[in-house]
Amino acid sequence: MRVAGRMLRALAFAGLLVLPVQVLPAVAKGPESVAALAEQLSPAVVNIGTSRRVPGGGGVPFPDLPDGSPLEDLFDEHNPNNGLGEEQMQEARSLGSGFIISAEGIVVTNNHVIEGAEQIEVYLTDGTRLPAKIIGKDDKTDLAVLKIEAGHELPFVEFGDSDKAVVGDWVMAIGNPFGLGGSVTLGIVSARNRDIQSGPYDQFIQTDAAINQGNSGGPLFDMDGKVVGINTAIIARGGSSLGIGFAVPVNLARPVIDQLAAFGETRRGWLGVGIQEVSEDIANSLGLKSTAGALVIDVTKGGPSEGQVIEGDIILEFDGKPIARMRDLPRVVAETEVGKAVPVKVLRNGKETTLSITLGRLELGEQLIAKNNAPAAPEPTPAPQETVAEPDAPPPGLTDMVGFDVALLDDASRAEYGIAPEEDGIVVTAVKSGSDADKKGFIAGLLVTEVNQKEIGTVDELRELVGQAKEAGRPAVLFKVVDPTGTSRFIAVRLS
Repeated sequence: MRVAGRMLRALAFAGLLVLPVQVLPAVAKGPESVAALAEQLSPAVVNIGTSRRVPGGGGVPFPDLPDGSPLEDLFDEHNPNNGLGEEQMQEARSLGSGFIISAEGIVVTNNHVIEGAEQIEVYLTDGTRLPAKIIGKDDKTDLAVLKIEAGHELPFVEFGDSDKAVVGDWVMAIGNPFGLGGSVTLGIVSARNRDIQSGPYDQFIQTDAAINQGNSGGPLFDMDGKVVGINTAIIARGGSSLGIGFAVPVNLARPVIDQLAAFGETRRGWLGVGIQEVSEDIANSLGLKSTAGALVIDVTKGGPSEGQVIEGDIILEFDGKPIARMRDLPRVVAETEVGKAVPVKVLRNGKETTLSITLGRLELGEQLIAKNNAPAAPEPTPAPQETVAEPDAPPPGLTDMVGFDVALLDDASRAEYGIAPEEDGIVVTAVKSGSDADKKGFIAGLLVTEVNQKEIGTVDELRELVGQAKEAGRPAVLFKVVDPTGTSRFIAVRLS
């Protein structure tokens, strides 16, 4: 054994012994250069300049004369501010980016780039300046479609598939940061499906490709030269990029762009329900194993879901698409054709059922909602009546269990909390400071209409249902509450 060991050491020293080594997998490299791609795509990326007239200052300082002065006419004649004053206007200009999607001159940009503009000009890479007109715009997705006339075919770019742009993929932004047109930046997809609370359909691509003021409306390309996003927002201090930019994915933007180009407006599907998130506490209060779905808090009168969906339903699927989170539902509904009969799977009282609902149009639905919410003519104030004490009193122990006290609604509490005469129910009279109910937004004056999706009419019924939840070992109780304005929502309160 010692001889063999000496031989091995000798072979190793002589470099003749081959020892096993760990072979590392090949790693894909980034692009050596994007010069050819940038040169190919840049002619279809444009700079957008807008201008509008805004109220200006008070003009040149000039003395005021007392009324009736003999020099008043002379001074008015030579006053440089004559006819201006508070009506004086000055021109405000802004710059942004965009890109051409057809040889006929259809241009895509952000709505905020052209918002309020009285004049829009598009600058091509060859220095040509062309007036543009707005074909359509949509503030919900912050998109706008413009049209320019060049008298000849224009270079354009094509849309790709944003679903194929995964975290780590290389992407390239071309735009007009700080008015420096034709700027190219390179980075990767940093994250997907970002919700930055800018609109109802947030599903942004996050990128570290440098995006600054003026890049808004410009394209985000994949390495095949296809547009996968429209650069829209940044996280910044003082307008400078901090390395985090956001782009609207084209799979979300393209249907909107197509509708704006074809009709000058959007035509989104509409289900006609108000929804909220299924929080962990709400799921626990209902004995659910998952927080998936969207909890229905109201159904629009006269809307597509009236008579089918009811408050308290949890929408689990829409047109075969699972609703993993509440914010998934508005997007998939909006992308669905108006007038289509869609299967909607809901969870109701612990049982799943599938409904068939014919979608309306969101733009018309918003008008209906506004009409339904219009304030009614005030009713004459009823003569004060003597209030008879009700036998139901705030139940002992309720505050300890859920953190608030209640009472049957009467004339005194209506007046105290400003509750409409047509409302009835159980009113919250006090909330324990620091309790879960306090943290969740319970305040005196809220009406409690349901407990664990069961309607209540008396304090005893509320107390009984809370007690049943506690005896069943539920960690929370689900309350449906209505504020004095008539807005309802569900709040899950943890049991103490």
